Amino acid sequence: MTYKYSGDDELEVSTNKWMLAGTILMVLMILVFPLYRSVEPSNRDDARATQLASLTEEGDRIFDQNCSSCHGVAAEGGSAPALNAKQFLQAANDEQIALLISVGVPGTPMDAWSQDFGGSLTSEQVRSVVTYLRSLEEAGIDNPNWRFGKS
Repeated sequence: MTYKYSGDDELEVSTNKWMLAGTILMVLMILVFPLYRSVEPSNRDDARATQLASLTEEGDRIFDQNCSSCHGVAAEGGSAPALNAKQFLQAANDEQIALLISVGVPGTPMDAWSQDFGGSLTSEQVRSVVTYLRSLEEAGIDNPNWRFGKS
């Protein structure tokens, strides 16, 4: 490798230029980072809200196609429990709801829906249905007999 510098003075000048450029770049990054930190949380919140809306919409579609015949069009119950009942939604966490959907309920007509257990839904689709059901919580109905279908 051939160097184009004929002496130490030229090398010193070149090194100092690169060090100055590096220092300026570092100072710019230090100044920009707080700005990024102030904007990023709102970007994350927006992305989270968009994802939640997308999962809810997909879950509604999946629920309508696969679950509404037993649980009712608005999850109000039918031949199966009412899943829009405040009592159910407040008692069960997301993991429990996902497990009920995935594995089913032995001894009942509720079959396993997860592909991992012989059903037709992917884990992401199960998550979508859980998100949809969770979206019903705010407007959930008071139904102490939610386990027995339509009130």
